[in-house]
Amino acid sequence: MSSIFRTAMGAAAFGRLHPELRRRFSVGLDSGELCVGRGAMDRIWHGKGLVGPLLKPFLALGGTRNILLPRTGRHVPFTIENVPYLDSYGRETVTFVRTFQLPGGPRRFDATMVHSPARGCVLDYLGTHQHLASELRLSAEPDGSLLIRSGEHRFREGPVDLRVPGLVGADAEVRESFDEDTGRFRIRVRVVNRYVGPLFGYEGSFTASYASVRECGVRPGLRPVREEARA
Repeated sequence: MSSIFRTAMGAAAFGRLHPELRRRFSVGLDSGELCVGRGAMDRIWHGKGLVGPLLKPFLALGGTRNILLPRTGRHVPFTIENVPYLDSYGRETVTFVRTFQLPGGPRRFDATMVHSPARGCVLDYLGTHQHLASELRLSAEPDGSLLIRSGEHRFREGPVDLRVPGLVGADAEVRESFDEDTGRFRIRVRVVNRYVGPLFGYEGSFTASYASVRECGVRPGLRPVREEARA
């Protein structure tokens, strides 16, 4: 077995990543490692102009299910927990639980990721109840950094399984790299609607530590409340 990220990228592309990125994205049941990143986001931003007022209700609603970030800030302490486990459908899953220590209290942005053989990509379930599912395409950049771009988004609840239309959906781009001078990972996230422009994003840096999944397990509250069977 290999990690879900190596499987999705292919061995050749995965091998072009910086060695520190290869280790971070080798987190999985095969490696037996989990990864916790700790650092700070230099800034968390929302779209400007008319986008701000239009976006606020969606950000507030998403915040109730640990999707999106309803607040902005600078120099925000940040933690990301990447822990592998088997979900209730027997799929290898990796958590991407991000906690931002924002003014007024911590905010979480939760995701759990699985490999979808049918779609040939990583499927990113967002939030505490996995209502939103996004296709993720991963590629290695010439400098060894990792580029992640989102594809189709779907809303799923009970029998409902709908493609999110471009008018209300958004395209996400994540760039993660390793800075050898500082020994820190750098990350930049941008979420853009093709009609109204940039919606929100964040950028900053963090260090990573690793531990045994067998010894640490999955801490309470890290897994989603509800798991979606459809991949």
